[in-house]
Amino acid sequence: MRLLCLTGLLLSSLVTTAQPTSPTPTPALLLRPAAVFDGETLHVGWAVLTEGDKIKAVGPAAQIPAPAGARTVELPGLTLLPGLIEGHSHLLLHPYNETSWNDQVLQESEALRVARATAHARRTLEAGFTTVRDLGSEGAGYADVGLKQAIDRGLIPGPRMVVATRALVATGSYGPKLLSGFEVPQGAQEADGVDGIIRAVREQIGKGADVIKVYADYRWGPNEPSRPTFTQDELNLLVQTARSAGRPVVAHASTPEGMRRATLAGVQTIEHGDAGTPEIFKLMKQRRVALCPTVAAGDATSQYRGWRKGQDPEPERIQQKKQTVKAALQSGVELAIGGDVGVFAHGDNLREAELLVQEYGFTSLQTLRGLTAGNARIFQLPDRGSIRPGLLADLIAVAGDPTKDIKALRQIRLVVKGGVVAKE
Repeated sequence: MRLLCLTGLLLSSLVTTAQPTSPTPTPALLLRPAAVFDGETLHVGWAVLTEGDKIKAVGPAAQIPAPAGARTVELPGLTLLPGLIEGHSHLLLHPYNETSWNDQVLQESEALRVARATAHARRTLEAGFTTVRDLGSEGAGYADVGLKQAIDRGLIPGPRMVVATRALVATGSYGPKLLSGFEVPQGAQEADGVDGIIRAVREQIGKGADVIKVYADYRWGPNEPSRPTFTQDELNLLVQTARSAGRPVVAHASTPEGMRRATLAGVQTIEHGDAGTPEIFKLMKQRRVALCPTVAAGDATSQYRGWRKGQDPEPERIQQKKQTVKAALQSGVELAIGGDVGVFAHGDNLREAELLVQEYGFTSLQTLRGLTAGNARIFQLPDRGSIRPGLLADLIAVAGDPTKDIKALRQIRLVVKGGVVAKE
Protein backbone atom coordinates (compact mmCIF):
# COMPACT_ATOMS: atom_id res chain seq x y z
CA MET A 1 0.00 0.00 0.00
CA ARG A 2 2.83 2.39 0.89
CA LEU A 3 4.43 1.65 -2.50
CA LEU A 4 1.14 2.34 -4.28
CA CYS A 5 0.69 5.60 -2.36
CA LEU A 6 4.21 6.73 -3.17
CA THR A 7 3.70 5.81 -6.81
CA GLY A 8 0.46 7.79 -6.87
CA LEU A 9 2.10 10.84 -5.31
CA LEU A 10 4.96 10.64 -7.81
CA LEU A 11 2.59 10.38 -10.77
CA SER A 12 0.51 13.26 -9.40
CA SER A 13 3.67 15.36 -9.10
CA LEU A 14 4.74 14.49 -12.65
CA VAL A 15 1.32 15.35 -14.07
CA THR A 16 1.35 18.66 -12.19
CA THR A 17 4.82 19.64 -13.36
CA ALA A 18 4.12 18.48 -16.94
CA GLN A 19 1.13 20.78 -17.40
CA PRO A 20 1.82 23.01 -20.43
CA THR A 21 2.19 26.67 -19.70
CA SER A 22 -0.38 28.95 -21.25
CA PRO A 23 0.98 30.61 -24.40
CA THR A 24 1.61 34.31 -24.16
CA PRO A 25 -1.38 36.02 -25.77
CA THR A 26 -0.66 37.86 -29.00
CA PRO A 27 -1.08 41.61 -28.36
CA ALA A 28 -3.68 43.43 -30.43
CA LEU A 29 -2.35 45.51 -33.33
CA LEU A 30 -3.91 48.67 -34.69
CA LEU A 31 -2.49 49.24 -38.17
CA ARG A 32 -2.98 52.72 -39.59
CA PRO A 33 -1.83 52.89 -43.26
CA ALA A 34 -2.63 55.45 -45.93
CA ALA A 35 -4.97 52.96 -47.59
CA VAL A 36 -6.28 49.41 -47.22
CA PHE A 37 -6.76 47.02 -50.16
CA ASP A 38 -9.25 44.46 -48.85
CA GLY A 39 -8.75 41.88 -51.60
CA GLU A 40 -11.11 43.57 -54.04
CA THR A 41 -11.12 47.35 -53.50
CA LEU A 42 -8.78 50.10 -52.27
CA HIS A 43 -10.04 52.17 -49.31
CA VAL A 44 -8.20 55.39 -48.47
CA GLY A 45 -8.02 56.33 -44.79
CA TRP A 46 -8.97 52.93 -43.40
CA ALA A 47 -7.34 51.10 -40.49
CA VAL A 48 -7.22 47.46 -39.38
CA LEU A 49 -7.36 46.06 -35.84
CA THR A 50 -6.12 42.53 -35.11
CA GLU A 51 -6.78 40.50 -31.99
CA GLY A 52 -4.99 37.21 -31.46
CA ASP A 53 -4.44 35.65 -34.87
CA LYS A 54 -7.59 37.14 -36.42
CA ILE A 55 -8.75 40.43 -37.86
CA LYS A 56 -11.01 42.13 -35.32
CA ALA A 57 -12.17 45.24 -37.17
CA VAL A 58 -11.59 47.14 -40.40
CA GLY A 59 -12.95 50.47 -41.59
CA PRO A 60 -12.40 54.25 -41.47
CA ALA A 61 -9.56 54.99 -39.06
CA ALA A 62 -11.62 57.42 -36.97
CA GLN A 63 -14.08 54.62 -36.19
CA ILE A 64 -11.47 52.14 -34.89
CA PRO A 65 -9.89 53.27 -31.61
CA ALA A 66 -6.98 51.36 -30.10
CA PRO A 67 -8.15 49.08 -27.27
CA ALA A 68 -6.24 48.96 -23.99
CA GLY A 69 -2.90 47.18 -24.40
CA ALA A 70 -2.92 47.35 -28.19
CA ARG A 71 0.13 48.38 -30.14
CA THR A 72 -0.52 51.10 -32.70
CA VAL A 73 1.59 50.89 -35.87
CA GLU A 74 1.57 54.02 -37.99
CA LEU A 75 2.12 53.25 -41.68
CA PRO A 76 2.13 56.64 -43.45
CA GLY A 77 2.27 56.46 -47.23
CA LEU A 78 1.82 52.68 -47.23
CA THR A 79 -0.90 50.37 -48.54
CA LEU A 80 -2.03 47.53 -46.27
CA LEU A 81 -3.31 44.40 -47.99
CA PRO A 82 -3.87 40.68 -47.36
CA GLY A 83 -0.81 38.46 -47.26
CA LEU A 84 -0.09 37.20 -50.79
CA ILE A 85 -0.87 33.60 -51.77
CA GLU A 86 1.65 31.74 -53.95
CA GLY A 87 -0.26 29.36 -56.21
CA HIS A 88 2.52 27.03 -57.36
CA SER A 89 5.73 26.51 -55.42
CA HIS A 90 8.35 23.85 -54.71
CA LEU A 91 10.21 24.87 -51.55
CA LEU A 92 12.41 21.77 -51.82
CA LEU A 93 13.80 22.80 -55.21
CA HIS A 94 16.23 25.57 -56.10
CA PRO A 95 16.93 27.22 -59.48
CA TYR A 96 17.88 24.85 -62.28
CA ASN A 97 20.72 27.11 -63.42
CA GLU A 98 22.36 26.32 -60.05
CA THR A 99 21.76 22.56 -60.11
CA SER A 100 19.75 20.60 -62.66
CA TRP A 101 16.50 18.96 -61.60
CA ASN A 102 17.98 15.50 -62.18
CA ASP A 103 20.97 16.22 -59.95
CA GLN A 104 18.79 17.69 -57.21
CA VAL A 105 16.68 14.52 -57.14
CA LEU A 106 19.55 12.04 -57.47
CA GLN A 107 22.57 13.65 -55.78
CA GLU A 108 21.35 16.04 -53.09
CA SER A 109 20.58 14.45 -49.73
CA GLU A 110 17.17 15.01 -48.17
CA ALA A 111 18.87 16.67 -45.19
CA LEU A 112 20.54 19.21 -47.49
CA ARG A 113 17.31 19.85 -49.34
CA VAL A 114 15.35 20.42 -46.13
CA ALA A 115 18.03 22.76 -44.76
CA ARG A 116 17.90 24.77 -47.97
CA ALA A 117 14.09 24.75 -47.88
CA THR A 118 14.10 26.42 -44.46
CA ALA A 119 15.94 29.35 -46.03
CA HIS A 120 13.46 29.33 -48.93
CA ALA A 121 10.56 29.47 -46.49
CA ARG A 122 11.96 32.54 -44.74
CA ARG A 123 12.60 34.35 -48.03
CA THR A 124 9.08 33.58 -49.21
CA LEU A 125 7.50 35.00 -46.06
CA GLU A 126 9.69 38.10 -46.12
CA ALA A 127 8.64 38.67 -49.75
CA GLY A 128 5.05 39.05 -48.51
CA PHE A 129 3.73 35.59 -49.35
CA THR A 130 2.04 34.31 -46.20
CA THR A 131 0.58 31.18 -47.88
CA VAL A 132 2.05 28.84 -50.48
CA ARG A 133 0.52 25.92 -52.35
CA ASP A 134 3.56 23.63 -52.52
CA LEU A 135 2.90 21.19 -55.35
CA GLY A 136 5.33 18.33 -54.92
CA SER A 137 8.47 17.47 -52.99
CA GLU A 138 10.20 16.30 -56.22
CA GLY A 139 11.98 13.25 -54.88
CA ALA A 140 12.17 14.43 -51.24
CA GLY A 141 9.40 12.13 -50.02
CA TYR A 142 7.24 13.68 -47.32
CA ALA A 143 9.76 16.34 -46.31
CA ASP A 144 7.24 19.05 -47.23
CA VAL A 145 4.94 17.75 -44.47
CA GLY A 146 7.74 18.08 -41.93
CA LEU A 147 8.60 21.56 -43.19
CA LYS A 148 4.96 22.60 -42.80
CA GLN A 149 4.85 21.20 -39.26
CA ALA A 150 8.05 23.04 -38.28
CA ILE A 151 6.56 26.32 -39.51
CA ASP A 152 3.20 25.71 -37.82
CA ARG A 153 4.95 24.96 -34.51
CA GLY A 154 7.00 28.12 -34.69
CA LEU A 155 10.34 26.33 -35.02
CA ILE A 156 11.24 28.17 -38.22
CA PRO A 157 9.73 31.21 -39.96
CA GLY A 158 7.76 30.62 -43.11
CA PRO A 159 4.41 30.85 -44.86
CA ARG A 160 1.38 28.68 -44.25
CA MET A 161 1.77 25.65 -46.50
CA VAL A 162 -0.72 23.62 -48.51
CA VAL A 163 1.30 20.52 -49.41
CA ALA A 164 0.95 17.88 -52.13
CA THR A 165 3.74 15.53 -50.88
CA ARG A 166 5.07 13.17 -53.56
CA ALA A 167 2.62 13.74 -56.47
CA LEU A 168 1.37 10.89 -58.68
CA VAL A 169 2.66 9.77 -62.07
CA ALA A 170 1.96 6.86 -64.39
CA THR A 171 4.71 4.25 -64.30
CA GLY A 172 7.53 5.09 -66.69
CA SER A 173 6.32 8.57 -67.56
CA TYR A 174 8.31 10.77 -65.16
CA GLY A 175 11.97 11.21 -64.31
CA PRO A 176 14.84 11.16 -63.82
CA LYS A 177 15.30 9.21 -67.07
CA LEU A 178 18.66 7.48 -67.43
CA LEU A 179 19.97 4.63 -69.56
CA SER A 180 17.62 1.68 -69.86
CA GLY A 181 18.33 -1.11 -67.40
CA PHE A 182 18.96 1.21 -64.46
CA GLU A 183 16.34 1.82 -61.81
CA VAL A 184 16.77 5.20 -60.10
CA PRO A 185 14.68 7.13 -57.54
CA GLN A 186 11.83 8.99 -59.19
CA GLY A 187 10.68 12.53 -58.58
CA ALA A 188 7.11 11.40 -57.85
CA GLN A 189 5.17 8.28 -56.80
CA GLU A 190 4.25 5.85 -59.57
CA ALA A 191 0.75 4.38 -59.51
CA ASP A 192 -1.42 2.54 -62.05
CA GLY A 193 -4.81 0.86 -62.19
CA VAL A 194 -7.60 0.71 -59.65
CA ASP A 195 -5.75 -0.80 -56.69
CA GLY A 196 -2.52 1.11 -57.25
CA ILE A 197 -4.16 4.52 -57.58
CA ILE A 198 -6.46 4.10 -54.59
CA ARG A 199 -3.58 2.90 -52.43
CA ALA A 200 -1.25 5.73 -53.48
CA VAL A 201 -3.84 8.49 -52.98
CA ARG A 202 -4.77 7.18 -49.54
CA GLU A 203 -1.13 6.74 -48.58
CA GLN A 204 -0.29 10.35 -49.46
CA ILE A 205 -3.31 11.65 -47.60
CA GLY A 206 -2.40 9.55 -44.57
CA LYS A 207 1.11 11.01 -44.62
CA GLY A 208 -0.20 14.57 -44.59
CA ALA A 209 -1.14 15.66 -48.12
CA ASP A 210 -3.56 18.61 -48.19
CA VAL A 211 -3.99 18.28 -51.94
CA ILE A 212 -3.22 15.49 -54.44
CA LYS A 213 -1.21 16.39 -57.52
CA VAL A 214 -1.34 14.23 -60.63
CA TYR A 215 0.64 14.43 -63.85
CA ALA A 216 -2.08 14.02 -66.47
CA ASP A 217 0.52 14.14 -69.23
CA TYR A 218 4.29 14.02 -69.47
CA ARG A 219 7.18 12.87 -71.64
CA TRP A 220 7.48 9.09 -71.88
CA GLY A 221 10.97 9.38 -73.32
CA PRO A 222 13.68 12.01 -72.77
CA ASN A 223 13.30 13.53 -76.23
CA GLU A 224 9.57 12.99 -76.76
CA PRO A 225 6.79 15.56 -76.60
CA SER A 226 4.33 15.37 -73.73
CA ARG A 227 1.50 12.89 -74.12
CA PRO A 228 -1.41 11.86 -71.87
CA THR A 229 -0.42 9.35 -69.22
CA PHE A 230 -3.42 8.24 -67.16
CA THR A 231 -6.64 7.04 -68.79
CA GLN A 232 -9.91 8.87 -68.20
CA ASP A 233 -11.10 6.12 -65.87
CA GLU A 234 -7.90 6.29 -63.84
CA LEU A 235 -8.16 10.07 -63.44
CA ASN A 236 -11.83 9.81 -62.49
CA LEU A 237 -10.99 7.25 -59.81
CA LEU A 238 -8.09 9.33 -58.52
CA VAL A 239 -10.28 12.43 -58.10
CA GLN A 240 -13.12 10.45 -56.51
CA THR A 241 -10.76 8.82 -54.00
CA ALA A 242 -9.20 12.14 -53.01
CA ARG A 243 -12.52 13.96 -52.87
CA SER A 244 -14.02 11.34 -50.55
CA ALA A 245 -11.23 12.22 -48.10
CA GLY A 246 -11.86 15.95 -48.49
CA ARG A 247 -8.83 16.65 -50.69
CA PRO A 248 -8.87 18.49 -54.02
CA VAL A 249 -6.76 17.32 -56.95
CA VAL A 250 -4.55 19.52 -59.12
CA ALA A 251 -3.23 18.36 -62.47
CA HIS A 252 0.00 19.07 -64.29
CA ALA A 253 -1.21 19.17 -67.88
CA SER A 254 0.21 20.86 -70.96
CA THR A 255 -1.50 19.01 -73.85
CA PRO A 256 -5.10 19.54 -74.95
CA GLU A 257 -5.98 15.90 -74.31
CA GLY A 258 -4.32 15.79 -70.92
CA MET A 259 -6.15 19.00 -69.98
CA ARG A 260 -9.46 17.63 -71.27
CA ARG A 261 -9.20 14.39 -69.30
CA ALA A 262 -8.20 16.21 -66.11
CA THR A 263 -11.07 18.67 -66.53
CA LEU A 264 -13.64 15.93 -67.06
CA ALA A 265 -12.29 14.13 -63.98
CA GLY A 266 -13.03 17.22 -61.87
CA VAL A 267 -9.66 18.58 -60.79
CA GLN A 268 -9.48 21.91 -58.97
CA THR A 269 -6.79 23.49 -61.17
CA ILE A 270 -4.72 22.70 -64.22
CA GLU A 271 -1.09 23.73 -63.91
CA HIS A 272 0.78 25.12 -66.93
CA GLY A 273 -1.70 24.45 -69.76
CA ASP A 274 0.90 25.34 -72.39
CA ALA A 275 -1.08 24.09 -75.41
CA GLY A 276 -4.56 24.95 -74.16
CA THR A 277 -7.12 25.77 -76.83
CA PRO A 278 -10.28 27.90 -76.78
CA GLU A 279 -12.34 24.69 -76.78
CA ILE A 280 -10.47 23.34 -73.74
CA PHE A 281 -10.82 26.63 -71.87
CA LYS A 282 -14.55 26.66 -72.64
CA LEU A 283 -14.83 23.18 -71.11
CA MET A 284 -12.78 24.26 -68.09
CA LYS A 285 -15.05 27.25 -67.53
CA GLN A 286 -18.14 25.03 -67.75
CA ARG A 287 -16.64 22.59 -65.24
CA ARG A 288 -15.30 25.40 -62.99
CA VAL A 289 -11.69 24.28 -63.34
CA ALA A 290 -9.12 27.07 -63.01
CA LEU A 291 -5.86 27.51 -64.92
CA CYS A 292 -2.55 28.33 -63.24
CA PRO A 293 -0.39 29.29 -66.25
CA THR A 294 3.04 29.54 -64.50
CA VAL A 295 4.51 31.87 -67.13
CA ALA A 296 7.61 32.67 -65.05
CA ALA A 297 8.87 29.08 -65.13
CA GLY A 298 9.06 28.96 -68.92
CA ASP A 299 10.58 32.44 -69.00
CA ALA A 300 13.31 31.32 -66.59
CA THR A 301 14.13 27.97 -68.23
CA SER A 302 14.28 29.57 -71.67
CA GLN A 303 16.91 31.97 -70.37
CA TYR A 304 18.81 29.11 -68.72
CA ARG A 305 19.00 27.50 -72.17
CA GLY A 306 20.58 30.57 -73.71
CA TRP A 307 17.75 32.92 -74.65
CA ARG A 308 18.95 36.50 -74.20
CA LYS A 309 15.70 38.18 -73.32
CA GLY A 310 15.33 41.58 -74.92
CA GLN A 311 17.99 40.77 -77.51
CA ASP A 312 17.02 37.49 -79.18
CA PRO A 313 13.67 36.68 -80.79
CA GLU A 314 11.22 35.03 -78.43
CA PRO A 315 11.47 31.23 -78.37
CA GLU A 316 8.52 29.32 -79.80
CA ARG A 317 7.62 28.15 -76.28
CA ILE A 318 7.18 31.75 -75.08
CA GLN A 319 5.18 32.74 -78.17
CA GLN A 320 2.84 29.78 -77.67
CA LYS A 321 2.41 30.58 -74.00
CA LYS A 322 1.34 34.13 -74.81
CA GLN A 323 -1.23 32.86 -77.31
CA THR A 324 -2.51 30.36 -74.76
CA VAL A 325 -2.90 32.90 -71.96
CA LYS A 326 -4.64 35.30 -74.37
CA ALA A 327 -7.12 32.56 -75.27
CA ALA A 328 -7.65 31.78 -71.58
CA LEU A 329 -8.36 35.44 -70.79
CA GLN A 330 -10.82 35.69 -73.67
CA SER A 331 -12.62 32.51 -72.56
CA GLY A 332 -13.32 33.81 -69.06
CA VAL A 333 -11.81 30.77 -67.37
CA GLU A 334 -10.70 31.45 -63.78
CA LEU A 335 -6.98 32.10 -63.47
CA ALA A 336 -4.90 31.26 -60.43
CA ILE A 337 -1.53 32.94 -60.00
CA GLY A 338 1.57 30.90 -59.24
CA GLY A 339 5.00 30.90 -60.78
CA ASP A 340 6.35 27.36 -60.23
CA VAL A 341 8.84 28.91 -57.83
CA GLY A 342 11.86 26.71 -57.30
CA VAL A 343 12.52 26.67 -61.02
CA PHE A 344 13.65 30.22 -60.20
CA ALA A 345 14.62 31.69 -56.85
CA HIS A 346 12.36 31.66 -53.79
CA GLY A 347 11.73 35.17 -52.58
CA ASP A 348 11.42 36.27 -56.22
CA ASN A 349 7.82 35.00 -56.26
CA LEU A 350 6.52 38.29 -57.62
CA ARG A 351 8.19 37.51 -60.95
CA GLU A 352 5.01 35.72 -62.12
CA ALA A 353 2.73 38.66 -61.39
CA GLU A 354 5.10 41.15 -63.00
CA LEU A 355 5.29 39.11 -66.21
CA LEU A 356 1.51 38.74 -66.36
CA VAL A 357 1.16 42.54 -66.22
CA GLN A 358 4.11 43.47 -68.42
CA GLU A 359 3.78 40.84 -71.15
CA TYR A 360 0.50 38.89 -70.89
CA GLY A 361 -2.24 41.51 -70.87
CA PHE A 362 -3.20 41.54 -67.18
CA THR A 363 -3.85 44.74 -65.23
CA SER A 364 -2.18 45.38 -61.89
CA LEU A 365 -5.55 45.35 -60.12
CA GLN A 366 -6.58 42.09 -61.76
CA THR A 367 -3.30 40.47 -60.75
CA LEU A 368 -3.45 41.81 -57.21
CA ARG A 369 -6.94 40.41 -56.76
CA GLY A 370 -5.64 37.08 -58.05
CA LEU A 371 -2.76 36.98 -55.59
CA THR A 372 -5.15 37.55 -52.68
CA ALA A 373 -8.90 36.91 -52.75
CA GLY A 374 -8.79 35.11 -56.11
CA ASN A 375 -6.28 32.45 -55.10
CA ALA A 376 -8.02 32.02 -51.73
CA ARG A 377 -11.33 31.35 -53.47
CA ILE A 378 -9.91 28.97 -56.09
CA PHE A 379 -7.86 27.00 -53.55
CA GLN A 380 -10.79 26.81 -51.10
CA LEU A 381 -9.06 28.79 -48.33
CA PRO A 382 -11.98 30.82 -46.92
CA ASP A 383 -10.06 32.02 -43.85
CA ARG A 384 -7.59 34.23 -45.76
CA GLY A 385 -7.01 36.34 -48.87
CA SER A 386 -9.23 39.24 -47.81
CA ILE A 387 -9.31 41.80 -45.01
CA ARG A 388 -12.53 41.16 -43.12
CA PRO A 389 -13.34 40.60 -39.44
CA GLY A 390 -12.86 36.97 -38.46
CA LEU A 391 -10.28 36.11 -41.10
CA LEU A 392 -6.64 35.32 -40.37
CA ALA A 393 -4.54 38.36 -39.57
CA ASP A 394 -2.10 37.72 -42.44
CA LEU A 395 -1.26 41.20 -43.69
CA ILE A 396 1.46 43.08 -45.52
CA ALA A 397 2.20 46.77 -46.04
CA VAL A 398 3.94 48.09 -49.15
CA ALA A 399 5.15 51.46 -50.37
CA GLY A 400 2.96 52.88 -53.12
CA ASP A 401 -0.29 51.68 -54.66
CA PRO A 402 -0.13 48.09 -56.00
CA THR A 403 -3.57 48.40 -57.60
CA LYS A 404 -1.93 50.74 -60.14
CA ASP A 405 1.63 49.37 -60.19
CA ILE A 406 2.19 45.72 -59.36
CA LYS A 407 5.89 46.46 -58.77
CA ALA A 408 4.91 48.18 -55.52
CA LEU A 409 4.70 44.66 -54.06
CA ARG A 410 8.50 44.61 -54.17
CA GLN A 411 8.53 47.38 -51.54
CA ILE A 412 7.59 45.26 -48.52
CA ARG A 413 7.63 47.32 -45.31
CA LEU A 414 5.66 45.09 -42.94
CA VAL A 415 4.66 41.43 -42.80
CA VAL A 416 2.17 40.18 -40.21
CA LYS A 417 1.29 36.49 -39.99
CA GLY A 418 -1.40 35.36 -37.59
CA GLY A 419 -1.33 38.71 -35.82
CA VAL A 420 2.43 38.49 -35.17
CA VAL A 421 4.86 40.87 -36.85
CA ALA A 422 7.22 38.73 -38.95
CA LYS A 423 9.06 41.56 -40.72
CA GLU A 424 9.15 45.25 -39.93
